[in-house]
Amino acid sequence: MEALKWAAGGTGFTFLMTALGSATVFFLKKDVQENMQRVFLGFAAGVMVAASVWSLLIPAIEEAEANGQIGWIPAAGGFILGGVFLLLMDRLMPHLHLGEKHPEGLSSSFKRTTLLVLAVTLHNIPEGMAVGVAFAVASGHGGVGFSGAVALAIGIGIQNFPEGAAISLPLRREGFSKGKAFLFGALSGAVEFVFGVLAVLAAEGLGTYMPWLLSFAAGAMIYVVVEELIPEAHLGEHSHTGTLGVMVGFLIMMVLDVALG
Repeated sequence: MEALKWAAGGTGFTFLMTALGSATVFFLKKDVQENMQRVFLGFAAGVMVAASVWSLLIPAIEEAEANGQIGWIPAAGGFILGGVFLLLMDRLMPHLHLGEKHPEGLSSSFKRTTLLVLAVTLHNIPEGMAVGVAFAVASGHGGVGFSGAVALAIGIGIQNFPEGAAISLPLRREGFSKGKAFLFGALSGAVEFVFGVLAVLAAEGLGTYMPWLLSFAAGAMIYVVVEELIPEAHLGEHSHTGTLGVMVGFLIMMVLDVALG
């Protein structure tokens, strides 16, 4: 129950930050510069890469070795499974990326609005899983473990602010009203809360498989970064702004994890 409460609080914080980022649609112009969009996406990618390494893969290896296992086996195995899981979600879930004309996934009768929302919520699934599993693992390691999980939640929350803006502002350009753009942008973060809680429940009683769960979340996040965030952050020629966004996001998450974890 303690881990569940912390995971709910952590993912509740990340959801709040997404909502706050989405609220920028009320203050910024409809035609926000593409460079700003690239910075937002690049920053999110950098945070997710650093979180995958410092907050998920390294703890997975350490946890496995503490249990007498070969550290890299569950880390590599879970990483692969996480990537495959997101690949299947990407192939099966009907969704439509912003700026695209043709939806991906299985054919459906969903409206364009629904498909757009499904696309922007898809990559929030591994973020919620990561926070939930981190708190589940931390529940067995006392204050030190919790400080690392809190650092992860803070890092994900920080990147969710620009990520929320990166969702609501393009929706506004698609013709959505400011209210609808904010609502759909904010709701895209709700999936983190749901999957964070589900991750804790799934982890209950699976102590020896915790390293697999940690690396599973890492593999899912890296899939999202490579499949969606980095390509979208570098649309156009010589997109140095996207690259700088990735580096700043990576640096902030690394410092957070080392300082607090």
